[in-house]
Formats: sequence, structure tokens, C-alpha cells
Amino acid sequence: MSAEEPLFRIVRGVPTAEELAALVGAIVVRTRPAAAPAPAPVSQWARSARPAGATPAAGPGAWRASGLPR
Repeated sequence: MSAEEPLFRIVRGVPTAEELAALVGAIVVRTRPAAAPAPAPVSQWARSARPAGATPAAGPGAWRASGLPR
């Protein structure tokens, strides 16, 4: 494709300037890469929870040990 050759051409009809602008805008939006969604913020409530590995084991004294500081 040479530098003088147009990227697209109108085959039928006589579009107005507004119609051509809408067509070019649609092509530009369609060819733009999709943006990655922003990561969801972690709530302060969930972040303050105990770590996953800190769950007390079941057994004798487990109820009492669950209230002790770690």
C-alpha cells in the first residue's frame, strides 16, 4: 500500500462530513486495544482479618486457644 492510497474508500453513495466523521470514529474505537479493568479495592474489613494459616486446630483446648494472642 503506497502513502497516496487511501485506507478506505466509499463505494456507493455520497456521505456527508458528519457521516464520514462517525465512520472514522467507529473505526478508531473498534481498533483501539481494550483497557484492562481496574483491580477491585480490598476492603479494610477483609484485610484486617486473620491470615488464612492462623485458623485454630480442633481438639482439646482449641476454644480457649482461639482467644489467646498470637
